[in-house]
Formats: sequence, structure tokens, C-alpha cells
Amino acid sequence: MKEIKAFVKPNRIQRVIEALGDNGFKSMTLSQAEGTGAFKTKGARPSLDFHVTDSPVIKLELVCQNEEAQKAIDIITENGKSPEKGDGIIYITSIDDAFKIKTGESLKRYDL
Repeated sequence: MKEIKAFVKPNRIQRVIEALGDNGFKSMTLSQAEGTGAFKTKGARPSLDFHVTDSPVIKLELVCQNEEAQKAIDIITENGKSPEKGDGIIYITSIDDAFKIKTGESLKRYDL
């Protein structure tokens, strides 16, 4: 399985989550975040919580099967990009397994 973490501009996130949902990616987590990358969004401001200049971003996290990862990346890239610089970044990590808290059932599908 793969975990996808995408940091997307707030004004693009609705398009991204709708496109993911339309393509079968129903379970994801969204968090508001502050980015401190090289690109500073117009309107970036000094953070009240941290001693950095920040740009608002939304962190989208989802876990999918290995064979679904590239499709999710393509959807996020296509719907998250804009004409401006600094559209965000996507990180991919491998997940050994995941379990439902209620049942303890594994979510991993074993490839034969």
C-alpha cells in the first residue's frame, strides 16, 4: 500500500477532493497547514505561532493500494495545479499494513 500526502493550495483543494471522490478515492484526511517552502504565496504573512513566514496550504492524506497510487497522483496533479508558481508537493511512502480499529481487520490486499 502507499500513503499519499499532498500539500495543495486552499483555492484548489475542492477540485482535488471532488475529482478523487469521482474516481473512487472516498477516504482521505484534510488538515489546514502552513507551508514554509521556497515559494511564498501572495499574501504570505509572519505566523503568529511560529517564527517563519507562511503560506496557507491544505494537507491531504490518503492510503491506497500500490496499483492505484499513480492514478491518485495524476488526479491531484491535474486538479491541483494553477497558472501561478508554488502549487504544492506530493510525497509517497510505503505502508506495510493498516487495520480497522473496530474489528482489527487488515486492509492490505495481498498480490499473488
